[in-house]
Amino acid sequence: MNPTSLRIADGDVTLRPAQTADAEAIVGLIGELAEFEALSHLLAVTPQALRQHLFGPQPAAQALVAELLPAAGGPSQVVAFALWFTNFSTFLGRPGLYLEDLYVRPAHRGQGLGRRMLRQLARLAVERGCGRFEWSVLDWNADAIRFYESMGARVMPDWRICRLAGEALIACAEPEAPAPAAT
Repeated sequence: MNPTSLRIADGDVTLRPAQTADAEAIVGLIGELAEFEALSHLLAVTPQALRQHLFGPQPAAQALVAELLPAAGGPSQVVAFALWFTNFSTFLGRPGLYLEDLYVRPAHRGQGLGRRMLRQLARLAVERGCGRFEWSVLDWNADAIRFYESMGARVMPDWRICRLAGEALIACAEPEAPAPAAT
């Protein structure tokens, strides 16, 4: 994925693949996202864990960042990120791109960053031969739903996310007790 640049009110923004040095900034943005979604109590990510899973020997995900280069020549800062991974559709027999999170700092919303990031990921999905580009959205986030629909996305009304986590995941991973012998 080649970096692309655009101009916003605060300066120039470069969309580029995340680098190891971006881990702290991305974790900060994840913290802001968790706060927005009222899920800070679930936040456990660290820069070290993020580095391992984005840049380690077996990366589980990839990330794109929007780096602001201020017009006044100050230090650059990461103001948005998108984190995704490859999934697979058995019905299509093709890989898909699953967007786990997209977050743009409030001060930088409304300037096209989210739209540009989604378009960049859609291009990547097409280049990789993906049959789908998917993500989920909280049902109360009407602004995000309108934005995604304006991009051509369809909210799937008949599907619900299922999740095993924490103790439930550990319990499910335990071997089943053998069935009693028939007498």
